[in-house]
Amino acid sequence: MARQSASASSQSGTPDISIVVPVFNEEGAVRALALEIAAAFKGRDYELIFVDDASRDGTRAALKALSAEIPQLLVLGHSKTAGQSRAIRSGILRARGSTIMTLDGDGQNDPADGPALVDALVAGPPELALVGGERVERQDRLAKKVASQIANSVRKRLLNDSANDTGCGLKAFRRDAFLRLPYFDHIHRYLPAMMMREGFQVAFRPVNHRHRQTGISKYTNLGRLWASLSDLFGVVWLQSRARNPGVVDEI
Repeated sequence: MARQSASASSQSGTPDISIVVPVFNEEGAVRALALEIAAAFKGRDYELIFVDDASRDGTRAALKALSAEIPQLLVLGHSKTAGQSRAIRSGILRARGSTIMTLDGDGQNDPADGPALVDALVAGPPELALVGGERVERQDRLAKKVASQIANSVRKRLLNDSANDTGCGLKAFRRDAFLRLPYFDHIHRYLPAMMMREGFQVAFRPVNHRHRQTGISKYTNLGRLWASLSDLFGVVWLQSRARNPGVVDEI
């Protein structure tokens, strides 16, 4: 991964880090979350991209009102709801930084953990493409935690992706590596497996997890389980169709 100094990137107008946050009906959470992210990355060369997935509340207006307080903030808006993975992809396609950091828009991911993930990615070997967060002491209902544990166990066994918690939205990864992946809905839950499919390395670090303060979850346990099973079979198929060419040299 090309590593550019903060001074060089500032002169070229290209930030080192692009922080992408997908949101849907999170009017009550976005202001505090955006200010927390700005505080966590103070002194770093970054841009902050919130992607509003056609919210039906005041999420978009709340974000636009922050523009004067956070000059690094860019707000993108979908004209119709397309889902979390598509919102993340929209943000990454617009992003200018070579390093992407994502986190969920509900405030349960702690922005203070973000810089450590970014630093671990940048300090790693060229083959390292993703550093994901693994939530400790999860602040969810028991039923949700049990369902997540079962899903993670099944996924890890079938995909051998070494991840204990792919549902954590807090991830740092290389933009160029992400753009090499085949896109599908819910890909954000399978990024470690898809990165490994391309021959990249992945790593994980423990991160904090917080109670949701506003809004409601966008998924039910049953809906999440059904989507996970369908996606899991698709990713297993994608892995079976992978072909690794080894080192590609210009001749």
